[in-house]
Order: sequence, then structure tokens, then C-alpha cells
Amino acid sequence: MRGATLARWIVLALILAIVFVPMYWIVVTSFKTGRQILLSQSVYVPRPFTLDNYVYLFEESRFALWIRNSAITASASTLLSLLIGTAGAYSLTRLSFPGRRTFGGIVLVTYLVPPGLMFIPLYRTFIGLGYTNSLGTLILAYPTFLVPFVTWLLMGFFRSIPRELEEAALVDGATRVQAMVRVVLPLAAPGLLAAGLFCFTLSWNEFLYALIFIADDSLKTLPVGLSEFVVSDFAFWGQLMAAAALASLPVIVVYIYLHKYMVQGLTAGAVKG
Repeated sequence: MRGATLARWIVLALILAIVFVPMYWIVVTSFKTGRQILLSQSVYVPRPFTLDNYVYLFEESRFALWIRNSAITASASTLLSLLIGTAGAYSLTRLSFPGRRTFGGIVLVTYLVPPGLMFIPLYRTFIGLGYTNSLGTLILAYPTFLVPFVTWLLMGFFRSIPRELEEAALVDGATRVQAMVRVVLPLAAPGLLAAGLFCFTLSWNEFLYALIFIADDSLKTLPVGLSEFVVSDFAFWGQLMAAAALASLPVIVVYIYLHKYMVQGLTAGAVKG
């Protein structure tokens, strides 16, 4: 038993090292001067300690604007994807109609298609509509790879909710929509939260669509804006690491406080999916 326990602790320590060492390196580098970084001085602990990189982000760059654009895009696309995906998952698990199983398989296949293969037809579609170079373009584009994921995840979660609860509400006079909103969705809250967290994270970190669909500098999202700190073959590592640390902070905080609900949602969907 002691040997098994020791082995588990060793594996856990290795996982923690893999996860936290890169983050520690990012944070440490963000507090270094350019000279310390170029000459590899004060490798593990910055001496002297400086906040110049963070000051540069807010006074010399458009970091705050990038954060705003990413927050708007990620929040709106997440809400839109949850709305469409929830309706789709509920229909596929609770309603009977011809081709339901086939459509469910199509959703799974769509989820497996890499988003990088879809940007060309999407771009041609938005060009044809005359709707490009806007945050709204990204808000409409991101659900193309978020909705299949939300639908697939919530299908398993909805199956774990007893039909009898919904049928009782229907017998009491509730409509189908009322039964879904007042009975099913409150019970599916952990699954909705898990799907929302993943959608927000994917939207927050998305780079390819934001790079291709947006040409206006004032509409750049955070991942695209960070590329400005890399010029030719030279990177401004201090500013880049400071921006990476701040960009990771909102998602980390959300996951720390909501991770138990996310795990509950994922495991419930996995058991009944």
C-alpha cells in the first residue's frame, strides 16, 4: 500500500510540475527587465523586480482594447452557442421525429471536424453577405464549432434527467417549453455551466478566425493582439509574458471557483451519454 501511495504522489507531483512550471516561468519572466531576459540573468527569481512590462501594456499598447474585444466576443458567442446547443440537445433527447438518430450522428461528426477546415467556406459566406471585419462576424463564426460541442455534451446530460419529472409537469398543464425551462434546465445547470466554461475558453483563446475575419486594428482580439509583440524573428518577451499572465488570469479564476460544477456536469454527461 505504501508503494502504491508513493507512486500516486510521484505521478501527481509530475503532473503538477508539468502544469505549474510553465506558468511560473511566464510570471517570473513578466517581472524581468529586457537586459535580464536577453543576458539570462536572475533566471529563477527576478532581481531587480520590475513592473515596467505591465505598465507598458496599459500605457503603450492597446492591451485593454484587446481584452474588451475578446470579452465581448467570447461572452456573446458563448451565450449564443448555449442557446442553440441547448435547444438542439433537448430536441434530440426528448422529442421524437424522423431522422433524429441520423441528425445526432451528424452533430457528432460536425464536432469532430477541425475548425481550421471551415474558415474558407465561412469567409466566402461572410463575404457574400457583406458582413466582415466586425466583432459580430466572430460572434456568428465561433458557434460553428461551439454548438456541436454544446449539443453533444448536453445530450448526455439531458438523458440523465428522468423523463417522469418532465411528464409530471406536462400533466399539470405546463407546455413543453415551460417544462424545459422550469424543470429540465435547473437540473441541467451543472452541464450548462460546464459547456459554457469550455465555450468561453475556446472563444477566448481562438486565433485563426480572429486573424482572418478581422482587418481593423481596433477590433483585434487578445490572441491576435499578442502577435504584435513578435516582430520578425525577435520577441518582446517581457511584455509578451506579462500579457499572457493577465490573459490567463480571468479563466483561471473562473475555473478555480466553478471547477466542481464543471466536473459534475462532465461526469453526468459521460455516464449517461
